[in-house]
Amino acid sequence: MTHEQETKDTSAAPSHPTDAQGKPAAPGGQGKPRQHDKVTRMGTESIPRLITEFAIPSILGMLVNGAYNVIDSIFLGQAMGEIGLSTATVAMPIMTVFMAIAMLVGNGGNALAALRMGEGKPEEAERSLGNTVTLSLIASVAVAIAMFIPACIDGLLSVSGATPEDWDYAMRFIRIISLGFIFQCIGMGVNNFIRTAGAPNRALGTMIIGAVACTVFNALFVLVMGMGVVGSALATVCGQAISCATVLWYFCLTKGVPMRLRLRMMPLHGETVRLILSLGLASFAVQAGMAAVNFVLNNLLNMYGAQSPIGAEGALASIGVVQRVASFVVLPLIGMSIAIQPLLGFNYGAHLFKRVKMTLAWGIAGNTVIAVVLWALVHLFPAQIVGFFGITDPNLLSFTVFALQVQLFLIPFVGFQIVGSNYFQATGQPAKSVFLSLTRQILFLIPLYIGLPMVMPVWFPGYTGLDALYFACPVADFLAIFTTGVFVLLELKRLRKLENGQLQAKF
Repeated sequence: MTHEQETKDTSAAPSHPTDAQGKPAAPGGQGKPRQHDKVTRMGTESIPRLITEFAIPSILGMLVNGAYNVIDSIFLGQAMGEIGLSTATVAMPIMTVFMAIAMLVGNGGNALAALRMGEGKPEEAERSLGNTVTLSLIASVAVAIAMFIPACIDGLLSVSGATPEDWDYAMRFIRIISLGFIFQCIGMGVNNFIRTAGAPNRALGTMIIGAVACTVFNALFVLVMGMGVVGSALATVCGQAISCATVLWYFCLTKGVPMRLRLRMMPLHGETVRLILSLGLASFAVQAGMAAVNFVLNNLLNMYGAQSPIGAEGALASIGVVQRVASFVVLPLIGMSIAIQPLLGFNYGAHLFKRVKMTLAWGIAGNTVIAVVLWALVHLFPAQIVGFFGITDPNLLSFTVFALQVQLFLIPFVGFQIVGSNYFQATGQPAKSVFLSLTRQILFLIPLYIGLPMVMPVWFPGYTGLDALYFACPVADFLAIFTTGVFVLLELKRLRKLENGQLQAKF
């Protein structure tokens, strides 16, 4: 496992070649394999300029990637009403599990590639790319087979809160998505390698093409041809397939790229696979935690929704919209953390610890600004946002708007938590990253979902158990932000020691 082994050693020198100013030496120096200028500039150019260059396409790319689920919900809500929205809500946690698998492989492989590039080992970075693609193929076959085993798909739908009304719809949707899972793995997971190769705008382009195609196919299949959930699922797969093709084109056919997908690098290499999975575990934990939260939440919505005037289907539809908007709001914040990942990994691998601290600080500042803007939009235009999903009933609309504003109350501070937890993944400290990634979803939010509805109506008689479900989110956010703050402060202290030569970092 890639991790820090710290020892008192003031004489240790960085393993990566540097010049007199502590910057990476010219490519090819001291017998090292020649590195591409697009990569080495991550250790020399202005940090704010690099972050801006990487962040804009990364944030837009995450919004485009997240648009798949939102697009499905909008078209299904417009075409089928509450049953369409409830079907999308039931399918959401299962699709989140798919995304968790894709990110386990893709983000782990990309983090390893960035570290290896920083260490001056481009061939090892290519091995990480090749092994990531192979692991994606294996995972895709496993997922497709599992979704056609009745016991497996029935079990997932049961824990996902499917009702008799939306059971068959959700099953058909998920099975079609599973058959195209390979396109998601490559189009989303391997896409991140393009950023590490120094081409963030190209990475954005591959995502935009897929999302635009998904929208066009949704309009055609769902609205024009009336294919319902089957059409929406097919539209998603078609969009992901087009995105996948553009990613493979970059690594296989584009000239002059810093990393290339080569057949000789695709056979699984034990140590590389182990490092990919360990570094990707944090990203997997985030998505798996979200899936677990959604599984629990959907069942609680059925229970407490049935006790409220809006009913179980109304609760699933309403909170499903809130969850989708919340996920979409968080995506730009995740995009910033993904944007700085190659910069953190390269400079950490090159032992340029001052640049690591600067990258972390600018990343946190940028994410905070973005989060404040998003918070303002949600609180200024909540009814318009909810209206996009086809909710027209006044009572359901009012409930959804209030739930949305409460759930996203602490968003201005969530950007710090996301960058802070992802920092440890980028710098080869998976155990810390996994723990911080699990704090909000598993350690805090699920217990609050279960416990708060039991006590909140007693403490505040004006609120119901259903209301308590969305009040749990800002409480969990506060606890996760505080925990991450403690870890980041300790890490800054450790970085100062590394910078002063009081500790030695080995990979």
